[in-house]
Amino acid sequence: MDRLDGAARLLIVSDLDFTMVDHLDPENLSLLRFNALWEAFYRDNSLLVFSTGRSPTSYKQLKIKKPLLTPDVTIMSVGTEIMYGESMVPDAEWESYLNQKWNRDVVTGETAKFPELTPQPEIDQRPHKVSFYVEKDKAMKVMKDLAECLEKYGLDVKIVYSSGIALDVLPQRAGKGQALAYLLKKFEAKGRVPSNTLVCGDSGNDAELFTVPAVHGVMVSNAQEELLEWCSENARNSHQITHATERCAAGIIQAIGTFSLGPNVSPRDIQDFLKCTDEICNPGHEVVKFYLYYERWRRGEVERSDHFINNLRLLFNSLGTFVHPSGIEIPFSQCIDVLANSYGDQLGKQFRVWVDRVSVAQICSDTWLVKFDKCELCGKDRECRVTTVLLTSRHAELPGGFMWIYMHQTWLDGSFLGREDQRPWLF
Repeated sequence: MDRLDGAARLLIVSDLDFTMVDHLDPENLSLLRFNALWEAFYRDNSLLVFSTGRSPTSYKQLKIKKPLLTPDVTIMSVGTEIMYGESMVPDAEWESYLNQKWNRDVVTGETAKFPELTPQPEIDQRPHKVSFYVEKDKAMKVMKDLAECLEKYGLDVKIVYSSGIALDVLPQRAGKGQALAYLLKKFEAKGRVPSNTLVCGDSGNDAELFTVPAVHGVMVSNAQEELLEWCSENARNSHQITHATERCAAGIIQAIGTFSLGPNVSPRDIQDFLKCTDEICNPGHEVVKFYLYYERWRRGEVERSDHFINNLRLLFNSLGTFVHPSGIEIPFSQCIDVLANSYGDQLGKQFRVWVDRVSVAQICSDTWLVKFDKCELCGKDRECRVTTVLLTSRHAELPGGFMWIYMHQTWLDGSFLGREDQRPWLF
């Protein structure tokens, strides 16, 4: 949370499954569109929070399968766990806060007396979350009877039903909305209240997010009936909540525009970057733009022309150097020659490229240091490289006004794929 020097321009708090992530989209296009938008225009001055019912183990499994960005904060297990940064450092104060009037042993003992409840897998059971499956027509009665039962033990619990099948028993102080309110209080204590907050959801366990004061909210177009009904009953006259006409991450992008929270045109939606205006061209955008060019070239989605390659020769300093993760130093000119001959080598394949954790530092009046993770997905194989580039902005005649003068890459967490067809001199 201390990554920014001041208050966040925008705080996005999003559920994952069928909100940020569309499991019916095998190409992950809506998620990749959001990724490009966030890294190009928001990463350096805003904060991203994932708020999910998944446990840490289940969340890490999803990250392997889907091209998710690295959030600043992860709220997991339906608001019972808060973790910070890439290393996922737990918030011990939040855990201690939830312990009051909570006894997990009593909860597991009493829920075992309800035959209607089928325990969820062990990875979804957490210290402050006991989870089950229950048929929809039995859910309301089970929730009522279970609440009365646990109240007799002096426990203060919250029972959350979502997705028409999942039932979670949590401490009363827990929940996605409570966790967000806790975070906002921490921001307030530091004098860093975000300028705007957008919460995003699709199911019943997201409803609490929409109750947090002064937030904007979006129900994605594929939101479940339980959430739509809740909003109809509890937020009928709210102008702060919108029901998007787009699915999942595309609906989040749409809501950014609906509430005028900032740029809402993803670089993935721009076919001709030469038409971009000076207002949207910045070092982060330059990096996102280049790797979109790179992806489209190798997928054969742009015209094969000398114009594209000649543009690269202008953008990359003729004396510049690329340092491959193996330590080999290659002139930019050689990398561009190899890329020129790689046109369409990923045609018809599930090949996607995205960047994550873009950070920008201006080291003098016209020179920028940009660090990011460059991630490449080819079928089921993924490689990620920690990348540092040096850009100079003295070249107003160039698209975006930047020239690349140096690039250095290292493997991220030993992610080298070891494929025989790997070309080490490609960016």
